[in-house]
Amino acid sequence: MQRYDGKTALLVIDVQNDFADPNGSLSVGGGASLIPQINGEIAMATSAGGTVVATQDWHPGSTPHFQKDGGIWPVHCVGGTWGAELHPDLQVPDDAIRLHKGTGGEDGYSGFSMRDPVTGEEKSTGLDALLKARGIERVVIMGLATDYCVQATVLDAIRLGYRTAVLTDLCAPVDLTPGDGARAEQTMRDAGVDMWQTRMR
Repeated sequence: MQRYDGKTALLVIDVQNDFADPNGSLSVGGGASLIPQINGEIAMATSAGGTVVATQDWHPGSTPHFQKDGGIWPVHCVGGTWGAELHPDLQVPDDAIRLHKGTGGEDGYSGFSMRDPVTGEEKSTGLDALLKARGIERVVIMGLATDYCVQATVLDAIRLGYRTAVLTDLCAPVDLTPGDGARAEQTMRDAGVDMWQTRMR
């Protein structure tokens, strides 16, 4: 099965030090072990003429997103710090779209939209316009974490009209509450997303 072509974008969600490295402030169990296979998918998409997008949480030092400021998360992915950088083993091509989200203190779960944690106002990250300008019709999504940024990106992609697939074995959950990852997968499945694994070719 041909997964990628010129009308397909591969979205690599938040494979950053704070999430993927065991020493990160919000480390996702098993995140680093996925990187070699994630690199394989990036290479496959690139060789087939697909667009590669790498998203990054890129928060200010204080935001209602963080526990210290009234939110639910430890401080993570503060812009310009080690934790916000892409994991050094991740092989992102030079011509990839690199997208920072949550830069104004928003809840930047989705690659497509951000929400003000106080007012609830939502705004676009600009990714939809970038992909539409390239004629992208399909997106394939993988990365961290299944139950937050992956799920939010997937559901936005469906809402925006993209044919959407998620590579379930190249995602890992936070599981803040046990079973969150499995519930997220069911939510995505119910939304009509193609649930793929990399062994499918």
